[in-house]
Amino acid sequence: MRLLLGLPALLCLLLAVGILYQYAGGLRDRLRFIRQGRRVKIANGKWLYLCERGSDGPTIIFEAGIGATSQNWHGLQEDLAGVARTVAYDRGGLGWSSSQWTTERTPSNIALELHQMLRAARIDPPYLMVGHSFGGLVVRRFAAEYPDEVSGVVLVDPMRPEEWPPLNEDARKLVDRGVRLLGIAVPLAWFGLARLIATSMLCRSGSIARTVSRSAGDGGEHVLDRLTSELNKMPREIWPVVAAHWSNPHFYRGMVAHLKAVPASVLEMENAAPIEDAPVMLLTPHSAEPLSADTLRRVGANTQQIIAHSSGHWIHLDEPELVRGAIQAMIEQNGLHTNTRMSAPAEIAVAVASDADEFLDGNAGVAAGFAAGA
Repeated sequence: MRLLLGLPALLCLLLAVGILYQYAGGLRDRLRFIRQGRRVKIANGKWLYLCERGSDGPTIIFEAGIGATSQNWHGLQEDLAGVARTVAYDRGGLGWSSSQWTTERTPSNIALELHQMLRAARIDPPYLMVGHSFGGLVVRRFAAEYPDEVSGVVLVDPMRPEEWPPLNEDARKLVDRGVRLLGIAVPLAWFGLARLIATSMLCRSGSIARTVSRSAGDGGEHVLDRLTSELNKMPREIWPVVAAHWSNPHFYRGMVAHLKAVPASVLEMENAAPIEDAPVMLLTPHSAEPLSADTLRRVGANTQQIIAHSSGHWIHLDEPELVRGAIQAMIEQNGLHTNTRMSAPAEIAVAVASDADEFLDGNAGVAAGFAAGA
C-alpha cells in the first residue's frame, strides 16, 4: 500500500526534475548560442534570428527547408564568406526566432516577414535568393513580390506543390502523421526527454538515444539511423546548436504550424506567376524525376535545370560544391561584384553559357554535359 501511495509522489518528483532540467538547459542554450547571430524585430513586434557571414560582395539570402533552421546553411555560409555577404535566418516559430505566430506559415506570409527583417537589419538589395525544399516556395514568392530587389534565384530541390495535399491526397496521411508525432514531442520536450535524447545523440555517446529508439521498435531505430545519416553531413561544430533546437518545445510547435499550413501553401503556389525578371537555376537530385520544360517555364521565364547525380533531397549537404558552383555561376551571370573569383564547376558553366530558350526547349545536352563532368 505504501508503495502504491508513493508512486504518484515519485512521478511528480520526476516530472518536476524534468521541468527544471529543461528550464536550466534552455537558459544555458540561449546564453551559449544566440550571440552567434542577432535578433531583429519586425513590424508585428516579433523577432527573427539571423546569422551573417562575410561583409563584401553580393548579398546571398538562404531559406531553409520546412523543418530546418539557419544552421542548415552553415557550411555554405562559411565557404562563401570570402566572396559575398551571406544571410541565413530562422523562420518564425523555429530556432531562435519568436515562438508564437498568429499568421499562417505560408510562403506569402513568410516572404513578407523576411522582407521586413532585411529592411530592419539594414541589409540592402539586390539579393541572390537560395531556397531548399519548402524554402524554394518562399524564395519564389519573395522574387514575385519584390522583383526589383532580386538579382537571381537558386532552387535546391524545391518542394513540388503537385506532390502534396490537397493536390495529392495520398500525401495527406504523411502530413497528418507528422503533425501527430510532433504534437507528442511538445510535452516530451517540456519535461526534458527531448533534451535528454538530443543531447545524447549529438553531444554524448548516443547510448541513451539508441536505448530509447530500440524501445520504440524498428521504426524508432530507422528514424535514428536516418537522422544520424543526415547529421553526419553537417559540420560537427553546429551539432550542439541543433541539439538545442531539438530540445526546445517551441521548435516542435513551430514545425506543427508549418506542416498544418502545407495545404494552404500548395494552393497558394499551384498557379503562382513565374519569376519574370530574374534568372533561376534549379537543382534536381538524381533520385527525383527531372522537371519538364513546361514546368520549368512555370517556375521562371529563364529557368535552367541541373541534375545532381550524387545527391538525394539534401543536395547542399550531399554535394555542397555543386550548390556553391551554381551560386557562383549566378553571380557571374549577373555581373555581380565579388572580392575573390571562385570558379564554378564545368557543368554549371555549360548551363549558364547556353541560351535560355534553347535550354528550356531541350535540356538533354546540358544534362549530358553534367554527366560527363561528373
